[in-house]
Parts: sequence; C-alpha cells; structure tokens
Amino acid sequence: MGVQMTIRVDDDLAAFVDAQAAARTTSRADVINRAIRGEVRRQRAARDAQIYASTTDPDLESDAYAAWAAGTAGSAWSELD
Repeated sequence: MGVQMTIRVDDDLAAFVDAQAAARTTSRADVINRAIRGEVRRQRAARDAQIYASTTDPDLESDAYAAWAAGTAGSAWSELD
C-alpha cells in the first residue's frame, strides 16, 4: 500500500502515461511509480559516478586498497535496500 497523492501534469505527459498504461494493461499509478523509481536509480547512479570520479583507485593488490575499501564500505552498505 502506498500514499495517495493528487498531482497536476501537463497534457502531453498525461497522454503518455495513459498510452503506457493501456499498452501494458496496467494502471496510471504503476506507470508513474515505475518512472519515479527509474529517476531514483538515475540519481543514485549519478551520485555513485561522482564518488568514483572523485576517488583515486589504488592498486588493488596493495595495503592502500585495503584501507580505501575499509573506509568506503560503510557508505556503500548504508545505501542498500
């Protein structure tokens, strides 16, 4: 069960949602939930990409890698569902 929300969307977006719901024989709510989940994944991936871009990847066989992995493991586990 979820939270009921009332939203206003542009006509073209409503038409898209209706077309997708009809094509998939599902509800508007399902189409919108899938779209929002996709946006959540996109934002998480963008955040992960920033982390990777800002982190120097040490030699995987070194003690420096072990220290780096230990320091970043906590932040990775906290984001898992």
